[in-house]
Amino acid sequence: MRANLLRTINSDYVEAAKARGISTGRIITRYALKNALIPVVTVLGLQFAILFAGAVLTEQTFSWNGMGSLLLLAINSQDYPVIQGAIIVYAFIIVVISVIIDLINGLIDPRVRY
Repeated sequence: MRANLLRTINSDYVEAAKARGISTGRIITRYALKNALIPVVTVLGLQFAILFAGAVLTEQTFSWNGMGSLLLLAINSQDYPVIQGAIIVYAFIIVVISVIIDLINGLIDPRVRY
């Protein structure tokens, strides 16, 4: 976040806003912070999606019952319909998270609205 904010502060439109006499606090909160948040939101959303992939390992390590345990049990017993169903559920969750990330990015930066 800090690196993105520093890169954004050194851009031309921030220099133009300073030349117009806008206060530094307003420039940072209104202009620079929005542009610096886009990569951070994207990375956080993708990390949240990866969290679901790590659920299999976590559930197996701590002997918790859940989708990960169901998937491993189905793989060990070669129950292909259950394997396909679990993979579809995981894929659906990742797609929903990606759509939510895109919507949040559209709210933050109007240039990426479709």
